[in-house]
This record gives sequence, structure tokens and C-alpha cells, in this order.
Amino acid sequence: MKNKLSNIEVVLGIGCDRDTPMESIEAVVFEALDKADLSIEQVRSLASIDKKSDELGLLKFAQQYHWIIDFYSAEKLSRVHVPNPSEVVRKYVGTPAVAEAAALISANTQMHDLIIEKHKYCGSDKRNATVSIARYRP
Repeated sequence: MKNKLSNIEVVLGIGCDRDTPMESIEAVVFEALDKADLSIEQVRSLASIDKKSDELGLLKFAQQYHWIIDFYSAEKLSRVHVPNPSEVVRKYVGTPAVAEAAALISANTQMHDLIIEKHKYCGSDKRNATVSIARYRP
């Protein structure tokens, strides 16, 4: 049986600790794609908070797969209703959600198109990365 999501495009919202290596970001993304039964070819772009616009691991990851990254301010991200807000995230970056909110904004959609809400990963270096996947709506 063919996967019902096989012919859609998705946006990956990504949040991570400062200095998270590309390998940890790649690991969380592939785990989430696998969990959703999606392929890497279905990824349209990435999205994150503007405070990560200089995050080398994230930039290297996007460059390796030839994706653009849309960056959003904490103020804009904080206006998006998400299923898993975090006071810890709010404390450090000024918004209760990065991955979920960024994915929804960049995918031009609402929560009903959130395929993966918040998939977390902690690398061997103890750096955390989170990915959310949203169906892209042109």
C-alpha cells in the first residue's frame, strides 16, 4: 500500500542547543522523517528562530542538502499556537516554541498540518536538537 503522504512536500522546523553539531541535527531529522514515513526528497526547506542564523551545524546541514532556511523572530514565533509550548525554551530564546512554530509559519499552514509535533534528540555530546514536520501549503 502506498503511503498517503508520499506525494506531499514538508517543511522541517528545527531548534537546537548552541553549538549542536550537524550530525546531531541530521540524526533528529532522519529519525523524525522515518517516524512519519517520509523521505528526504519530500523536504522543501528548513525553518528556525533568527537566533540560530549563525548556528554552524544547522547551516552546514542545510548546505549539504541544498535547502534554504527561513528564520523568524521570537516575537513572530510566539504568536503561533502550538501543542507543546515550553517555559524552558521561552526562558532562553523568548518564545515558547521554535521547531513547531517555525515549521507552521514556513509551511504556510495551521496545526492540522503538523505531521510530527516535536521530536527530540540528544547527541553523545549532550547537545539537544528538536524537529517538527509540517505539510507545506503553497
